[in-house]
Amino acid sequence: QVQLVESGGGLVQAGGSLRLSCAASGRTFSSYAMAWFRQAPGKEREFVARCSRSGITTFYADSVKGRFTISRDNTKNTVSLQMNSLKPEDTAVYYCAADRGVLHTTIPQRYDYWGQGTQVTVSS
Repeated sequence: QVQLVESGGGLVQAGGSLRLSCAASGRTFSSYAMAWFRQAPGKEREFVARCSRSGITTFYADSVKGRFTISRDNTKNTVSLQMNSLKPEDTAVYYCAADRGVLHTTIPQRYDYWGQGTQVTVSS
């Protein structure tokens, strides 16, 4: 069992930056690939970024590539999402998720554990 708790959301102006963090419980954090998803009102949950168990391999949605960076610290059981050059369309609830599998996937149903989410609002 893994429990995930996100933090770091808030209100920011377009062009600004935010750093989201996700703290994981349990001793097996390094056994999971970690990802960030987001969900805007009235829209489906969408993939944002993923990093492998070691953190060496990362994947990004095209919409955030070059602006967002995912990273993890397996000694602290945390995964972070650095978000730069934020746009109003980045406004959403952001969730971190854990996946036991090793193959990259952007499908939310393939992920085993989820946090409760943190709101990010980007004003124009």
